[in-house]
Amino acid sequence: MAGHRQSKKRRHITWAVAGAAVVAGAGIAAQTSMAATAWPAQKTFTGRAFDTCAAPSKAAMKAWHTGFYGAAAVYVGGRNRGCAQSNLTADWVRYVSGMGWKLIPLYVGAQPPCQSGANPEKITASTAASLGAKDAADAVAKASALGMKAGSPVYLDMEPYDITNTACNDAVLTYVRAFDKGLRAKTYRSGYYGFTSSSAKAIATAKDKTDLPGNLWYALWDKQNTTTADWPWGATQFTNHSRGHQYLVNSKETYGGVTLTVDRDAWDAPVAITG
Repeated sequence: MAGHRQSKKRRHITWAVAGAAVVAGAGIAAQTSMAATAWPAQKTFTGRAFDTCAAPSKAAMKAWHTGFYGAAAVYVGGRNRGCAQSNLTADWVRYVSGMGWKLIPLYVGAQPPCQSGANPEKITASTAASLGAKDAADAVAKASALGMKAGSPVYLDMEPYDITNTACNDAVLTYVRAFDKGLRAKTYRSGYYGFTSSSAKAIATAKDKTDLPGNLWYALWDKQNTTTADWPWGATQFTNHSRGHQYLVNSKETYGGVTLTVDRDAWDAPVAITG
């Protein structure tokens, strides 16, 4: 994500600030506590995934369906989403899902108050809770309109920030908690994308785990296709199919005669329920 919702210039500025089986997933009890209805079984994908700024065309997705990648992340919404999504429609979701692709919904909501760069939507201490609730409702509406059903995850994209800034970090955690509560109230699973040096670390090391995401997608660009060998926090955290790892960025690759520049992900976590 940093490179997908920002220009290359803004990406480097942001970094500088920071210094398929259906199974029951981890954290289900916590994630269902706000829901009024029974939860659909979690749809889990384990294998390689990719993410790229704009959803590729149907033809590109067909060409890339070689077996190397099994899942693709797509930006379903958020005021800070960087690319137009001319391909990303309910018809596109049906088509690629029918081919066997698993989809990972991403939402680029409000960003930290202490983060460098201008963002269309930023968290403040006074608006954190209301923004989180509003963005959760929007995320569910956007995912649902694309055919991603209840029980699907939505991964909130939080870019790097100074987590030692207590006021800033508290505002972010308030926003994330409100966002996750809003998802769960609509029976959507909570997920979170962030950096091991900052935004993901804030979630993984928070003393109070109340209403924090049940699934963590961590950015650690060490080129290791794993969700375990380089996991930087406690071995008992985010277990039972609750981890994704973005391990390589800006990889130019060609399959079926179609070339795309993507980020690579090792995946062992929930994906969208479609069809």
